[in-house]
Amino acid sequence: MSDAARGSVALFPPRAERPLLLCLSHLRWDFVLQRPQHLLSRATASHEVLFFEEPVLAPGATPRLERRRTPEGVVVCVPHLPEGLSEAALAAAQRQMLDALLATEAGRRLVVWFYTPMALTFAAHLAPDLTVYDCMDELSGFRGAPPRLLELERQLLARAELVFTGGRSLYEAKRGRHRNVHCFPSSIDTAHFHQARQPQPDPADQAGIGRPRIGFFGVVDERMDLGLVGALAALRPDWQLVMIGPVVKIDPASLPRAGNIHWLGGRRYADLPPYLAGWDAGFMPFARNESTRFISPTKTPEFLAAGLPVVSTPITDVVRDWGDANLVEIACDAGGFAQALEEVMSQPRDAWLRRVDRKLSRLSWDRTWQAMAALMAEAPRAARLAAEATPEPAPRAMSLG
Repeated sequence: MSDAARGSVALFPPRAERPLLLCLSHLRWDFVLQRPQHLLSRATASHEVLFFEEPVLAPGATPRLERRRTPEGVVVCVPHLPEGLSEAALAAAQRQMLDALLATEAGRRLVVWFYTPMALTFAAHLAPDLTVYDCMDELSGFRGAPPRLLELERQLLARAELVFTGGRSLYEAKRGRHRNVHCFPSSIDTAHFHQARQPQPDPADQAGIGRPRIGFFGVVDERMDLGLVGALAALRPDWQLVMIGPVVKIDPASLPRAGNIHWLGGRRYADLPPYLAGWDAGFMPFARNESTRFISPTKTPEFLAAGLPVVSTPITDVVRDWGDANLVEIACDAGGFAQALEEVMSQPRDAWLRRVDRKLSRLSWDRTWQAMAALMAEAPRAARLAAEATPEPAPRAMSLG
């Protein structure tokens, strides 16, 4: 195994007062910028942060741990392993790499931050000072979810001192399963998306698309109602549907094709405002299935910060957090979307934007991380008090039968 895999060189300056935050994630740092990146980039102000991803598998690959530091100071760690390993061998290889990585940082206070219970297959032996489960999705509802996921989540909830959820529906699903659960819905980098409220040059691949433009940005996967997208395009052929985002876990051939649907592919987070500045409205055509039952889409406040009216299918957290406040319109089918989009594109926006901005003024990733960090500081004491308050189990009566 290479020196990088053995972790023979310390990753961080020897400052014992800064704890180590090890994040175990099923998402890749460079995929799309979302909740993990927003939070962990801010965590670097008080912690040394390691982001340990799922392995990259390739035929005949030599086992190695690729490491690099992001501009924010997060050290991203990517295991590279050969294809064809058994589950046990895969877990053993990741455990070996993880142990070598942590060996260089011995002596630091250790926080282990889970995004997936599946990481317990190689990290269950760790004895951190604090275990955090940031449950941003109900992963068991996603296509191809491992059969062991629910059991491993049960184990993770039993060992975690602190659980965060990415929305209200998830909070309601988890709060009865742990004594210290806190709801932190999707937040917003308002200043970044506010750029879309100012006129900007159209990106080259959007400049030739007509108006009005109805836009979507985000991952295109089983959570999107592709039939709804196709039906809306057919119902309003004079509207242009601009779709930005990588296609994941579904066959690209299944995407609806029409002259007024424009699949532009993934774009960098930094490049999104110029695209949104050229849209007349946004839409969130989420399917209603197990994979969307508990979602709290980050793009909801991002659309609003960009000054774009948006129409969504009736996703529970969108309805309760935004629809009931009349900040987002809700529709169920292509006809409803067409009517709602027609209305929001024709209405004055000044009063609506004032209400949007009042709501957004209470949200920021900075505030979210500060609140999480305060709970992390308090969690060991809270766990100790809870343990002290738990009565000893009553002695079991001996059976005489």
